[in-house]
Amino acid sequence: MSWIPDRIFRPRGWVMMAAGLLALLFAQVLGRRDLLVLAVFLLALPPLASAGLRLLAPGFTVKRRFSPAFVEAGTAASVTLEVHGSTPGGGSARLTELLPPHLIDVPRFDYPNPVTPRSLISRYSYTLHPSRRGVFTIGPLTAKFGDPFDVALLARDLDAGEQLTVAPAAVVLPEISLTGGRGQDGSRMTRQQANPSEDDVMTREYRHGDPLRRVHWPATARQGKLMVRAEESVTTPEAALVLDQRRWAYGGAAKPQRRPDALATTPAFEWAVTAAVSIAAHLLERSYTLRVLDDQGRPGFASSRSAAEPGREDFAGQSGALAVAQSLAALELGARELGARELGSRELGARELGAPRGSEAAVPLADVLADRLIQTRRRGPVIAVTGALSEPDAMILAAAIEAAEGAFAFIVCPDPAQVAEPLNILRRAGWQALAVAPHTPLLQAWMELDEPAVLPAPTTGSLPRVHAPTAGGPP
Repeated sequence: MSWIPDRIFRPRGWVMMAAGLLALLFAQVLGRRDLLVLAVFLLALPPLASAGLRLLAPGFTVKRRFSPAFVEAGTAASVTLEVHGSTPGGGSARLTELLPPHLIDVPRFDYPNPVTPRSLISRYSYTLHPSRRGVFTIGPLTAKFGDPFDVALLARDLDAGEQLTVAPAAVVLPEISLTGGRGQDGSRMTRQQANPSEDDVMTREYRHGDPLRRVHWPATARQGKLMVRAEESVTTPEAALVLDQRRWAYGGAAKPQRRPDALATTPAFEWAVTAAVSIAAHLLERSYTLRVLDDQGRPGFASSRSAAEPGREDFAGQSGALAVAQSLAALELGARELGARELGSRELGARELGAPRGSEAAVPLADVLADRLIQTRRRGPVIAVTGALSEPDAMILAAAIEAAEGAFAFIVCPDPAQVAEPLNILRRAGWQALAVAPHTPLLQAWMELDEPAVLPAPTTGSLPRVHAPTAGGPP
């Protein structure tokens, strides 16, 4: 009887009311009082049962737990529901957990399912398999209650649902020259320590308490004062990650309508997000302190609605890696408005790449980005993950190389040939830069970043030619 409407009354209730009307008709035609009593009973029972459900419906409290509380895209998450009824007994119910559209399997349960005999708590479990990043509302949990006669129906939401944060899945990256040979504790083994010689050993003046075995006699003879071999201290390495979030640089993105959990993104930006979370995890696992900035030199996750601390720039340790992943979960492409005076002066750079006119197309990399990188002078590499760059953008990044031990860049665009000249500008300045398409495997691009690049001859007005570093060499 699936064709019978399932609103207010169950199919049995609709059939009873139809039978009541038929009995009423026969009672009038045949003049039978017994049929009249039957008709009144059949017609009155469903409305009375429905009114009883609404007046006497028990209250419920729903607790929902996710395990783990923070999940990566492509992994499973277990959900446990505890439905606590305020009164014992009552009719049975059919529970349905509403899920986002991309989670196809909608779980349904029968109520009650007490955890112990006569318990007011019913417990249910199911598994989610989110396939993409974002912040998704799991729920609400809806219930359809029936009466003891199974003729009436009451549908209601038991809660408002809860949010589940799904972070982008990180790719495990192998060691390349980016980390400069630092160990897991942040230490760096130098050539002088591994194979010291009398000419290149590092020395300093003798201090009270230094052991005599560390005295460097040749340096003492040259300096005329007692000198000892200097031991390199284990320092906390630092790095900076620049994540481009300009809408036009990734081809533009329109946020789907009627889907509050949808993100404004493109395949190129998803590649950039995966690269960012993987690089961050790679560095933070090696005891780096990581600063994350956006294309305007501001905190990298200021616009992310999943960030616990939107204004935070510096991350360290395992907690920092979790914070970065959480912040990237709902990061979107965004268009930032420019003033009319600034708009006219900056639109040319974006049009060089064929971007459409408008405020979105007129947002280049900010000069303040290079200024912030240079002012901080962090003791470690700078990594930039960007969309399509114009030549002025490349010049801004090129100026930031003096702030770091090494500079690395991924330029993500559908056609890598489109950014050939900005790529050459970065390479001539000393960047290890690579243009990749959105379908390029991140692990492959990561390994290619260490390969030497063939640079074309410099043209007039270009930066001086700098040979690209060889694989495994110093940045």
